[in-house]
Amino acid sequence: MSDALIRYQAATLAAFQQLREGETRLGQSLRYADAGLPLAEALTAAKQQGCVFVFLGVPEDIGPRANLGQGGSDLGWQAFIRKFINLQQNEFLDGSQILLLGELNCADLQQQSRNADLATLRTLCAEIDLRLEPVLLAIFEAGLTPIVIGGGHNNSLPLLSALSKSQQQAVNCINLDPHADFRLLEGRHSGNGFSYAKTQGYLDRYLVMGFHELKNSASSLAQIKAAGVDLLSYQQLFVREQAPWSELLKLWLSQREPQQVFGIELDTDAITGMPVSAYNSCGVSVQQAEHFVYLLATQSQSRYLHLAEAAPAQHPAGLAAGMNDAGQILTALVCAFLFGKAQLQ
Repeated sequence: MSDALIRYQAATLAAFQQLREGETRLGQSLRYADAGLPLAEALTAAKQQGCVFVFLGVPEDIGPRANLGQGGSDLGWQAFIRKFINLQQNEFLDGSQILLLGELNCADLQQQSRNADLATLRTLCAEIDLRLEPVLLAIFEAGLTPIVIGGGHNNSLPLLSALSKSQQQAVNCINLDPHADFRLLEGRHSGNGFSYAKTQGYLDRYLVMGFHELKNSASSLAQIKAAGVDLLSYQQLFVREQAPWSELLKLWLSQREPQQVFGIELDTDAITGMPVSAYNSCGVSVQQAEHFVYLLATQSQSRYLHLAEAAPAQHPAGLAAGMNDAGQILTALVCAFLFGKAQLQ
């Protein structure tokens, strides 16, 4: 497991830190895992030192390409962390509760995926599952809350499996996404993380917010309905305006078992104009996405945040613009989660 994880230390991000006299940036107050301890012990020590949240990057784009989509999600984590560490440390946000753990080591898999055929891409995606799950399980077992950024939505499977194993029961999930990612079990990719999780017994109730009625095939819809997936479509919420979406979200939460934990999933292609592997001109606003994250973070049963599919290179204005926009939006979403969790302290 140690080889699967690149642990960060303060010096790792020094080159990207924008320091200014008289100011303290969040990057200066973040905590780092003790490099001399095994992962489980380092996480326990961080918990004892006051850490609550763990930042973990997954720099891969194999999952989306294995789903016949565009690449570029390997840079989402980098875009985020460069923006986040340069926010101001002040009364509104305290970085000392955050353990900046590092990133999953995907470099060899990314190298192998170049010019790979579809079958190979799906095999490599399954290898990401095997590397990521034990790291996440160690985080949950330490009583910490992971915030996972970067990579495709394929990484929902190891998140749900790790959370389920730590709870010793199936868990719930709420996903803001135009797609249910409930495709056939045809080999691992970014479009079937939730169907695999359901089949393998890790996922109980599953709600897809912002589901696009015309971006999901008839066969997928049939499979979704047969599995008992709950849907609140983009058209219901924002075109027909059948009910305020925040009220519907609260209603769904109230109907679940109160002790049953859930994960917060957000495919950033739900956001209008976000540089992603599947660009969306008709989605939710950044502010709506922030409120979605905030509202769910205020629930004590929410145990992780996963921000997937940001692909800076897909920005129409180029990579530099994509790094800037993706970094700002991912940072805003993470802050919304932290603000929501602060309401519980």
